[in-house]
This record gives sequence, C-alpha cells and structure tokens, in this order.
Amino acid sequence: MKALRLPLILSALVLVAPATFASQELAQKRSCLACHAVDKKLVGPAFKDIAAKYAADKDAAAKLATKIQKGGVGSWGQIPMPANPQVTDAEAKELVTWVLNQK
Repeated sequence: MKALRLPLILSALVLVAPATFASQELAQKRSCLACHAVDKKLVGPAFKDIAAKYAADKDAAAKLATKIQKGGVGSWGQIPMPANPQVTDAEAKELVTWVLNQK
C-alpha cells in the first residue's frame, strides 16, 4: 500500500503544478503582479493576505472576480484597485481560484 502512495502523490503534483504556473503567468500577463505579490504587500495586499481575509466568505470568489474586472476601493484602505476590463470572466475565475489557494 505504501508503494502506491508516492506515485499517486507525484501524479497529483503533476496535475496541480501546471495550473498553478499557468495562473501565475496569467497574473503576470494581466498586470496583477505590478501591484500585488504572493507573500508581501506592494501597492495592494499580498495574495496570501487576500486568501486569509476571504477564507470563510462563501461569496468571495464572485466578489473578487468582479473586483478584478471592475476595480474597487475600501477593502484594504483608500488606495483604489483599478478596473482590469481586458480580463475575461474565465480568466477572473482562474485568477481568483489561484489567489484564494495561496497559503
């Protein structure tokens, strides 16, 4: 039984790693990383801090996807997050899923 665990774990990593890399590339492509970083505050909050703040919010994915596309202000202070209308609905969903999975 133990011999089967390692191949299963490695298979899971192979499936997850490309999605994580693709999402990080998407964040770079859509200029998210100009103001955000995974583990530290830049202009905007760290993605890890966003994930922690919204961990218990069942509506977080929808709220954050809207904020990515339409912008907002007030959730993290008075520095506005500009709208990013070139982000498609599918991309916004992918980005939010990636952000909320940061630990």
